[in-house]
Amino acid sequence: MYTMIVPPKLKRGDEIRIIAPARSLSLLSEELAKLAKENFEKQGFKITFSENCKEKDVFISSSIKSRVNDLHKAFSDKSVKAIFTVIGGFNSNQLLKYIDYNLIKKNPKILCGYSDITALANAITAKTGLVTYSGLHFSTWGMKKEFEYNLEYFRKCLIEEDEFEVKPSKTWSDDAWYKDQENRNLGKNEGFIILNKGNVEGTIFGGNLCTFNLLQGTEFIPNISNSILFLEDDDMAGDYFGVEFDRNIQSLIHQPNFEKVKGIVIGRFQKKTDMNLEKLKYIIKTKQELKNLPIIANVDFGHTNPLITFPIGGTVSLKVDKKVELKILKH
Repeated sequence: MYTMIVPPKLKRGDEIRIIAPARSLSLLSEELAKLAKENFEKQGFKITFSENCKEKDVFISSSIKSRVNDLHKAFSDKSVKAIFTVIGGFNSNQLLKYIDYNLIKKNPKILCGYSDITALANAITAKTGLVTYSGLHFSTWGMKKEFEYNLEYFRKCLIEEDEFEVKPSKTWSDDAWYKDQENRNLGKNEGFIILNKGNVEGTIFGGNLCTFNLLQGTEFIPNISNSILFLEDDDMAGDYFGVEFDRNIQSLIHQPNFEKVKGIVIGRFQKKTDMNLEKLKYIIKTKQELKNLPIIANVDFGHTNPLITFPIGGTVSLKVDKKVELKILKH
C-alpha cells in the first residue's frame, strides 16, 4: 500500500500560490478575485499568482505548457507553502503525462481544489504518495456570506494537526452566490443519510466521480484497496443525471481491487440532479458489490455550499449504525 507523505500545515504569514490547471483566473470578475484575495489575507496569508493563470483560450483555459510550468514553479518555489486552484473546469487531466512527479515528491506542500482538480490531485497522490486536498478553490474565498463552515474545515484540515470529526452543516445552498452575494437562497440541511451500516477505516480517494473515472486504465489512478471512496457529481448531465451517476458508479465497481474498498461517502447532490432518496437507494441496492459496504450520503462536499476540506490519501474512519461518526484521522 501507499507510504503517504503529509505536507506541512499552514501557519500565519505563509505564502499561498494561486494556479489555474483547469479554467483561467480571467473567468472571475475583478471584484470576486479581489474579495477572495482579501479574505485569504484576513486569515494571515500572503497570496501570489502564477505567471500564466490569466491566459485564456477558446476553452477559457491555457496551454498545457503554461499550466505545467506554473504547477512546477509553485512546487519548486521554497517560499510557497500551499497551492490553491483558481476554479474547476474540464481539462486538468491533460497535464498528467507532463508533470515532474519527482519534483513534487521532493517538495511536498499542500495542493487544494475540487471538481476537475480531482484528476490532478488523485494522480499526484497516486504517483508520489503526497496527500492532496479536496477543498475550497481560490474562487470560493470570494464568498461574502455563509462562509463560516468552509473556513472551519479549512482550518481543521490544513492548519490544525488533530484528527477531527465531520459534522453536517446547519444550512446549505445551491445558488449562484457569485452573481448575487446579498440575496442567498439557503435551505435547512437534513444531515447525513444512512444507506448501509458498518464500521470501517481506510484511505480516502475520489472527489468528483466522473472526473475520477477519467483516470481509469491509466498509470494515474490510485490503488483503491483499503479505501473509503468520497464521491460526488455535478448537475451537468441534467435530466440524465440518475443514469449517468449509476453507470459511473458501475464503472468504478469494475476497477481492479474494488472488492477491497471499505466504504463510500457520497457528497450532496445539486437540486437540478433530481436525485431523491428513493432513486439513490435503488442505485445502491441494485449493485451486489455494494451490499456489505457502509455507505452514507448528503455529506458537505460537491458542487453545493458549504464544503469540507478532506485529504486525498489521508485516513478516515466511518462508523454507521443508528447514527454516523465520520472522523478524519491522518491529514
